[in-house]
Amino acid sequence: MHQSNSTPSTRTFKNFIDGRDAAAETEQTFVSINPTTGINWGTFVDSSAREVDLAVQAAHRAFSEGEWHRMSPTRRGRLLMRWGEKIAANAGTIAAIETQQNGKLLSEMHAQALAAQEWLYYFGGLADKVEGKVIPLDRTSVFNYTLNEPLGVVAVIVPWNSPTFITMMAACPALAAGNTIVIKPSEVTSASAFELARLATEAGIPPGVVNVVTGLRETGEALVDHPLVRKINFTGSDTGGRAIASRAGKRLVDSVLELGGKSANIVFEDADLDRAEAGVLSGIFAAAGQTCVAGSRVFVQASIYDQLVERIVGRARRLVVGDPMSIHSQMGPVATRAQLEKNESMVARAVREGGEILVGGGRLAHAEFPGGFFFNPTVLHNCSPENFLSQNEVFGPVLTLTPFRDEDEVVALANGTPFGLAAGIWTRGLRRAHTVARRLHAGTVWINTYRALAFNSPFGGYKDSGIGRQNGFDAVRQYLQTKSVWCELSDEIQDPFVLKT
Repeated sequence: MHQSNSTPSTRTFKNFIDGRDAAAETEQTFVSINPTTGINWGTFVDSSAREVDLAVQAAHRAFSEGEWHRMSPTRRGRLLMRWGEKIAANAGTIAAIETQQNGKLLSEMHAQALAAQEWLYYFGGLADKVEGKVIPLDRTSVFNYTLNEPLGVVAVIVPWNSPTFITMMAACPALAAGNTIVIKPSEVTSASAFELARLATEAGIPPGVVNVVTGLRETGEALVDHPLVRKINFTGSDTGGRAIASRAGKRLVDSVLELGGKSANIVFEDADLDRAEAGVLSGIFAAAGQTCVAGSRVFVQASIYDQLVERIVGRARRLVVGDPMSIHSQMGPVATRAQLEKNESMVARAVREGGEILVGGGRLAHAEFPGGFFFNPTVLHNCSPENFLSQNEVFGPVLTLTPFRDEDEVVALANGTPFGLAAGIWTRGLRRAHTVARRLHAGTVWINTYRALAFNSPFGGYKDSGIGRQNGFDAVRQYLQTKSVWCELSDEIQDPFVLKT
C-alpha cells in the first residue's frame, strides 16, 4: 500500500459521512492493489485528523440529538434487520469487490456477505431485549433500579482478510445497544465498507449512524485518540492491539481486541482420518492461511504421524492455486506484496532454525497472472517448539506438522505460545475430547470440526489473542454502561443535621 494519485485505471472513492459521500479536504490518497493481477484497483482518501473529526462529529450528533437517539429499541432492531436484507441482496457485488482486493476465494467472500444478514437479524432481535433490574435494598422505602445505556460513538477498525464479516461482528452489537459507529477499514480492502454504509442508508438507518473514513496508520490513531470516541473495536495483529489499547487507555476508554493466533489442530490416533485430513486442510489452506484462527500448527499422535503426513502433503501438492474469481480455484493469492515477502522470510528462517520443507516453501509463478502475489501451499516438519515459525503468526498458507506421544505432551505443546485464540481436536473419544478441551488455553475449541462460527456463540481469545468477546448477548453488554437510579418513596425527611429530641 502506497501513496498515489488517481489514474484512469482505478476507481476513486470518497469517505462516507453523515449519510453521503464526503469530499475530502486533504489531497493525500493511497491505492488498493488487486493481488491476483498486481494492478492498482482503487484510489482512496488518506484521511487527516480533520476528516476523522467530521465523521466522529456526525456520529456523535446522530447519537445525542438525531432520530437514532429518539428511536425505540424495537424500531432500531427492525432497521438492522432491513439492513441485513439489503446486504444479502447485494452479496454478489460485495463479494466481488472483496475478492478483487484481498484475493480470497469468491465463494468464501460470498458466503461471508450472506452471513451478514444472520448477524443483523440476531442482533436486531436483541435490540429491545436490553433490560435493567430492580435491586432489593435493605431500605424498603427506597426504589432502586438500573438502566443499561449506550456509550456513544464506537470506532470499528477492520482488517483486510474478511472485511464485511468482521465489520458485522463489531458493528451489530454496538448498534443494537444504541451506539453509532465510525468504520476505519483496512487500507488493503476499503471499498466494501462503502457498500455497507450506503446499504445502511437505503435500509432507513439515519444519517450519521454508520460512517466510513479511509486512511493509513495516522487515520486510525486520530480515530482512537478522538475525545468523542467512547469504545474501540479492533481486529488485527497483537502489535496493533497493544498500541490501540495503550492509546485508548490514556483516555480511560475501553477496547474490544480480537488479535492474532497460532492455533493448534490436534489429531489423536483414534480420529477419523478422512475428517481430520479435511479439517487440517481447510483450517490452513481454505483461506490461504489469511484468517486469525488458521490451524497453522498441527500435532499428530506418533502412531499415525507418517500416515497423516503423507495425506496432507499429497493434498497440498494437488491444490489448485489460481484466480480466486474462478470456481475451479481452491486457493487464491495472498493479499499484499508485504504478506508474500513475510511468508518467504518466515519459511526461510524456519529452515535455518532446523525446520524441513515437505512441500511448497516459496512463491508460485502463475502463468496467467505473472504479477500476482501467489504463494505455494507449504508444509514443514521438524520445527522445534522454540522455532520462530512455531511461535509466531504467519497469516499465510504455511503449516507445521509435529508428532506427539500423549495428552500431557500435546497440551503442553499446544499451550506453548503467547496466543490463545482457537484450537481443534480430532478424536472419537468423548472423554478425551472434553478433557483436552478444558486444558487448552484457547477462547474457542472445536471438536471434530474447524473454523465454525455463529452469531450467538461468543468468540474471542485468551492471552495475547485479545480482550473481550464478539457474538452472543455478551457482545452487546460490552457496548453498554450501567446507571443506578435511587428513589426515596417515604415522606420522611432525611436530614442528618437536624438534632433529634
